[in-house]
Amino acid sequence: MLPDNPTMEELEEFFNADRFATQAAGCRIVEGSRGHGVAEMDLADVHKNAQGNVMGGAIFTLADFALAIASNVGQHPTVNAASSIQYLAATRGTKLIATADCVKDGHRLAFYEVDIVDDEGVDIARMSVTGYRHVPRSV
Repeated sequence: MLPDNPTMEELEEFFNADRFATQAAGCRIVEGSRGHGVAEMDLADVHKNAQGNVMGGAIFTLADFALAIASNVGQHPTVNAASSIQYLAATRGTKLIATADCVKDGHRLAFYEVDIVDDEGVDIARMSVTGYRHVPRSV
């Protein structure tokens, strides 16, 4: 388990195993602490759909990666149990930034909001998440 305020090296070492987000999608950690995570992704042709817009799945992947950072730092392993994402605008920027914050932290359930903006400051999407913590029965 990561400490409440890990170093960037600790974050990168731990989340390097999230190969789909880091290698396939190109997500990078910006910062992370207990209940808070920020990740970014430079946009490339691989992120675009047939209409030339950023694919919803790419945006969701970035949001889910920021959530992973926020929900797994200083916590028992946590997964996305249910989520809803609203796509607000198409991006004209070259980078997306996702910021995840814990709204309510419980023993087994936690609730998060993830805001995704582009590098031009446009609100691109918002995701609401219920996270489930794998807490050992003895705790």
